[in-house]
Amino acid sequence: MLAVEMNGITKRFPGMVANDNISFNIEQGEIHCLLGENGAGKSTLMKVLFGLYKPEEGTIKVKGKEISHMTPNLAYELGMGMVHQHFMLIENLTVLENIILGHEPGKGMHIDRKEATEKLTALSEKFGFALSLEKKISELSVGEKQRVEIMKTLYRGADIIILDEPTAVLTPLEIEQLLNVLKDMRKDNKTIIFITHKLNETMEVSDQVTVLRNGASVANVRTKDTTPQELANLMVGQTMSFEVIKASSEKSEKPVISLENVRLLEHAVNTATLDIKGGEILGIAGVDGNGQQELEELIIGIRKCKEGSIRLDGEDVTHLNSRKRREFGIGYIPADRWKHGIVKELSLKENYLLGNQFRSEYAKNGIINYAYLDKKAKELMKLFDVRAVNVEQKIGGLSGGNQQKLVLGREVSTGPKLVVASQPTRGLDIGAIQYIKQVLLQLRSEGKAVLLISADLTDLFQISDRIAVLYKGEVMDVRPSEEYTNESISLLMAGKKEEKNG
Repeated sequence: MLAVEMNGITKRFPGMVANDNISFNIEQGEIHCLLGENGAGKSTLMKVLFGLYKPEEGTIKVKGKEISHMTPNLAYELGMGMVHQHFMLIENLTVLENIILGHEPGKGMHIDRKEATEKLTALSEKFGFALSLEKKISELSVGEKQRVEIMKTLYRGADIIILDEPTAVLTPLEIEQLLNVLKDMRKDNKTIIFITHKLNETMEVSDQVTVLRNGASVANVRTKDTTPQELANLMVGQTMSFEVIKASSEKSEKPVISLENVRLLEHAVNTATLDIKGGEILGIAGVDGNGQQELEELIIGIRKCKEGSIRLDGEDVTHLNSRKRREFGIGYIPADRWKHGIVKELSLKENYLLGNQFRSEYAKNGIINYAYLDKKAKELMKLFDVRAVNVEQKIGGLSGGNQQKLVLGREVSTGPKLVVASQPTRGLDIGAIQYIKQVLLQLRSEGKAVLLISADLTDLFQISDRIAVLYKGEVMDVRPSEEYTNESISLLMAGKKEEKNG
């Protein structure tokens, strides 16, 4: 039986066709992956299904019933729920209060918290959510917040659940937990629509895959009948190579950067000591929240170093501000590019200027040399394959991959000695991911030092020379990447050191 039927769906926005005559059907009780690169039209199609957008053409059926005018309220009545990429939770309310908001049990002004607690506890135990109902949302990890969003849909009786890029901001452990939850939901005959661009997750969890490219549906296949390579080729429209060429490089004798006895977390028992040489990529592994953010902020100078020292090319930079450190040779690709990397309301060329406005070739006596800026921004667009209308386009209108390419290009163009790359591939599609990796390897071959902080172990193993594992603000181990196994690195990430024989 088909849970959802979408036939001939076309959705247009000014200047573009987001969905072009797409037909999309979902079997009841299956996990169906909607696969495609950023901008392929996946989220738009699901917003049409959920009633957030009205299509210009096409028909929708839910459980055999044709819907002439879908709205979010009607979608809820039909048993649909949607978990958006950006969560819709109220931070200062508890888990329980967020879930029951608008659907409170009880009579009149009285909310029956006991009834709500019993129902949510049963749901939590059934699907293995392990959530504390009385915790405030502000106290939860990203993965826990997502589980709250899923529980909201289940509490309201949804049996068709749309998940929009659900793993984009999760750690490997949280991703594994989520996929297990989805498998349990499938056993309970729930129908799951999983929007993603990640091939390994698609292969692991889905029954069927629909591939979108440039707003059109290009394939629908049973997962067991396809391969990651075939799906990748369909996504990009050509043969996609997953090969990452990691050529040998000559390391400098002295470290480009040294951190000695710095305290990453206030409650850490021990301080951390690390160094990176030129021609080397040092990867940082660990579950989010174990000192990665503090490490990147200490190095680039937006967090004060209260204990220990930081030296760049032998010079003490411990107490220099971020501007001085940038002038000293540090490039920075932040984990949160919207907060620390770009200004969405500014144009592409204005974003290229950020951090360069103090350099004499870009500005003199406070007056910006716009002719030079325009020239350099256009060069960057071409060199780093930033796909935009022109340098005047607002960067907020670009895909995540193109935003990241601009940040990467801007930081590399300054000729840094060290590049701090924090979660550089998070949330990007496969083409952008491969591109970012190759640029980081090129920096390594040029003798630059690269600090790669990533929650993606595949990235770390592929391009790092050494990997340091952080746990509760401490360095559990540092060794060549090839000396780790998935098991050994996972144990260290959980705070358990290997027992050595003899």
